[in-house]
Amino acid sequence: MTQHAVESSDTARSEAVSDALSDPFTPPAGSALWRKNFLLGAATASYQIEGAVSEDGRLPSIWDTFSATPGKVLHGDTGAVACDHYHRWESDIELLTSLNFEAYRLSIAWPRVMDEAGRPNRKGVDFYKRLLGKLKDNGVQTFVTLYHWDLPQHLEDRGGWLNRDTAYRFADYADLMSRELGGHVDAWMTLNEPWCSAFLGYGNGHHAPGLANTRYATQAMHHLLLAHGLATAVLRENDPASKKGIVANVGKSSANSLSAEDKRAAHLFEVQHNAWILDPLLKGEYPRDLWSLWPEAEPLVLDGDMRTIHAPLDFLGINYYFRTNVQSDGAHGYTEVPLAGVERTQMGWEVYPEGLRDLLIGFHRNYPALPPIYITENGMASDDRVSDGRVDDAQRIAFLKRHLAAVDQAIAEGVDVRGYFVWSLLDNFEWAFGYERRFGVVHVDYRTQQRTVKRSAQLIAKFLQERASRA
Repeated sequence: MTQHAVESSDTARSEAVSDALSDPFTPPAGSALWRKNFLLGAATASYQIEGAVSEDGRLPSIWDTFSATPGKVLHGDTGAVACDHYHRWESDIELLTSLNFEAYRLSIAWPRVMDEAGRPNRKGVDFYKRLLGKLKDNGVQTFVTLYHWDLPQHLEDRGGWLNRDTAYRFADYADLMSRELGGHVDAWMTLNEPWCSAFLGYGNGHHAPGLANTRYATQAMHHLLLAHGLATAVLRENDPASKKGIVANVGKSSANSLSAEDKRAAHLFEVQHNAWILDPLLKGEYPRDLWSLWPEAEPLVLDGDMRTIHAPLDFLGINYYFRTNVQSDGAHGYTEVPLAGVERTQMGWEVYPEGLRDLLIGFHRNYPALPPIYITENGMASDDRVSDGRVDDAQRIAFLKRHLAAVDQAIAEGVDVRGYFVWSLLDNFEWAFGYERRFGVVHVDYRTQQRTVKRSAQLIAKFLQERASRA
């Protein structure tokens, strides 16, 4: 960004902070958030918090390999220790409960629960049984993601998501988990953000396994979605009482001008970020415009694949963070043009809650088969510091308030949104950005593992307590 853009962004951030300090974290009367059946929870992911990467039979994952490769992760950080949640899970669940969160979204580490032959690793399975059991004992609803990017390295060595066989190995994994953990899980999510797994992992190399080829990305995506469909059938057979879904990260675009070329560029951005995943899931086909963006990159699709991918969903998880302003690249694609004078987070992402509202309303209109929605991730990174035992994360408070208001507006327009999960419960390993970017509503001192509840979490807890008292 230019210096002017930085100064304007700082001004926008200051205004958001002022708003947060002057206005309590309380939805207005009549808001859907006051309904007891609107679920409010927090989310985490295994590799980002657990640590203990070599304990109790856990196998290496692609993120162990990637983060240990020089230059791949900021400051050379790895998930080897992270938040040490593997050893501190009981106190972390007590903390979650003390904050009055009604639901917890977590992920299972595939390398922790199965060996290379597909047999269960009993110590790993028992860890999740104990964790889920404690959550249920505390009355917390459990939303479990099977795949949050930590593919076993031995499967990557055989081609990873470029190998069709990985989809069948994923179904085996789903079979084992649903047989072992059935009854402990309220909602299963097969995949987290397949766009990131496919495009960042195989398309541009920013994430593990670090490959960079558009053909790789589209084929990896097809196998990821096939894995989802195969696993969904297994989950329905083994654990019929639970809900089954998938989590998609979605992006909002804006055109840099009113020209037809820039409007087309904004459309293609949303095709690539949204329709690439949602059309196969909800329509049983890939969007045709995707191949105008990526000619000659269509994946190999076998007979019956799209029918498997198009399996009915009980819910759709939506992760949303920011808007991207784009213009035509002069060919058949788009290029990003950062806007000046907008509020941004520590990640450099624009704060644009209207994008969440508009996307939800658009999905509701464009997909007749749209199932109920949970916002499974929404939050922001900031450079939070502990001062006198407090963390006053005013920008995050404003961010969460405004995005919850956007969800409320979408509900008023007829969108069936059932709940919202804050990303994240804890500061954690933020993938290629390591430990520098803090998304948690609880601060983690990575040297001492001291947890400090931020002001945002205190206000959420206060609201949830007030809501419960009104029930």
